[in-house]
Amino acid sequence: MKSISEKEYAKLTQKASPSSPTGKNCTFAFVVGGGICMLGQFLCNLYQQWGLSLPMARGAVSISLIFLSAFFTALGWFDTIARFAGAGTLVPITGFANAVVSPAMEFKSEGIITGLGVKTFTIAGPVLVFGISASVVYGLILWVARLMGM
Repeated sequence: MKSISEKEYAKLTQKASPSSPTGKNCTFAFVVGGGICMLGQFLCNLYQQWGLSLPMARGAVSISLIFLSAFFTALGWFDTIARFAGAGTLVPITGFANAVVSPAMEFKSEGIITGLGVKTFTIAGPVLVFGISASVVYGLILWVARLMGM
């Protein structure tokens, strides 16, 4: 077996790898991500018109975006949108909802407990663990700082 140099390997990799249309991808991500944010603002305004206070409307927007993301994931539409939009669908709440629902949908044939129950937080689990842990650490630091009069 003939070994190849790093330069030869780099050339082969460059030749085999398709070029990425960075400008187009950034534009699509910006437009779709902005569209999701506009939808959130529209829903917030709508919920306020229906009589909810601003904090309640914001909570209703979060619930709505999570539901829509989960629903679109279950129908298989979220992946299609994500292929087109790239990182634009990773607006935190929609991307997180997709990360929770995707493994559950993939393993639903294995049953309620061993499929849905076990796989639901496969991707989102580490985010929850480290997010919650970080918030506890930051909260303790803030609490200690306040005790010390800072």
